[in-house]
Amino acid sequence: MSTRSSSPACLVQGLTFWDALSLVVGSMIGTGVFLKSAAMAQGVGSGGVVLLAWVAAGLLSLSGAFTYAEMGSRYPKAGGEYVYLREAYGDLPAFLYGWTRFWIAAPGSVAAYGVGAATFLHAAVPLDGYGGRTTIALLFIVVYTVANGFAVSIGGKLQTIMTAVKAFLILGLAAGILLSVPSGNSHLVPLSFTSTGGVSAFGSAMLAALWAYDGWNNLPMAAGEVKNSSRNVPLALAIGTFVVLALYGLLNVAYFYALPFAEVVSSSSSAFPQAAPVATKAAMTFLGPAAVGAISIAFVISALGAMNGSILTGARVPYAMALDGNFFKLFAHVSPKSHVPTYSVAAQGVWACCLALSGTFDQLTDAVVFSSWIFYGLVTFAVFRLRKRSDVPPATFKAWGFPFVPAIFLAATVFLLANTIVTMPKETGLGLALIGLGVPAFYFFKRKKR
Repeated sequence: MSTRSSSPACLVQGLTFWDALSLVVGSMIGTGVFLKSAAMAQGVGSGGVVLLAWVAAGLLSLSGAFTYAEMGSRYPKAGGEYVYLREAYGDLPAFLYGWTRFWIAAPGSVAAYGVGAATFLHAAVPLDGYGGRTTIALLFIVVYTVANGFAVSIGGKLQTIMTAVKAFLILGLAAGILLSVPSGNSHLVPLSFTSTGGVSAFGSAMLAALWAYDGWNNLPMAAGEVKNSSRNVPLALAIGTFVVLALYGLLNVAYFYALPFAEVVSSSSSAFPQAAPVATKAAMTFLGPAAVGAISIAFVISALGAMNGSILTGARVPYAMALDGNFFKLFAHVSPKSHVPTYSVAAQGVWACCLALSGTFDQLTDAVVFSSWIFYGLVTFAVFRLRKRSDVPPATFKAWGFPFVPAIFLAATVFLLANTIVTMPKETGLGLALIGLGVPAFYFFKRKKR
């Protein structure tokens, strides 16, 4: 085990079960469920297949959450996957995860949520006179980064409030559509389940949906700050992921109930950047144009809630790496007043701003999902390794359906990664290259530690 450096202050357990549950649900519900159905429909050419992709991605995320719940009950410490990979495989794989998380996954998520929030706000208030959408996205990132420099309990309470708003938003939107649109006008009846792009297109649609589900893995990163973490972390993971799966399924049924397939296809996406989001179009079917502004503001709140959760949890990974001596020592510093790793939070915010300036929403989210799922697969396989060892802490929560459900998760992960490499070779090549750069960086920090 690595020798950890000392710190003048330490993290405190300031997050309750409800804060933890809100981190799971709130980190998952961001912008994807309001946007991604359009890009998915463009790829598969069928509303029914889009719904199947949402269900498949949700079940895959749920099975992954069960696996992480077991790992979280064994190692309820700050750092999440970094700790799991270190205990299962050693320092190098753990470092590559943390390296990727620091450069792509965490700040990429924050940047994507900032861009998404600005996109929704633009629908309500034209932002051209305020510096444009990019400027507003940067402002969101800075404000929430600063807010997370205070006590973790403040970030947790903020997350609980914003998550409750988001859940009621989705339920109200889905109920409004399903109850207000006459059944005779439903577009669900002629829904097709034939994909025009085959298995490859279905895999790409799942990748898009997985962005909307992404975030179920965030809570373990802050496990060291959760009260009674060996119980509350796995419980919040399992319940929270199931709740999001149900909410997403309900809302997407509402989309295809209210809108013709052509309207979904032509909604806001890389192909139609100036179009209204699919969620806004669906809301207009029963609220009319006057409600677009209010709905857009609600979507902004949803995106910002997810960004808050990503900022809070993501900064704990470089903190854990620095404690092991495997990253810049400054990131191990914890503020004696706020008990927050402030330098880690600040560095994440700065890099997120850089990423927000560099790519579109879809490019950012695809990069985040691809890099993240490499390590999701490794963590899942770690469960098989650790169950065979006698020198590991006992698990208070066991992954459901072991070994079949984790095995299916691994198989689906391999398919998704291979399909993404084939369909997006440039993007995935850059992502793999960045992960590869972590190898010499690991030996640099290792030599420095000696």
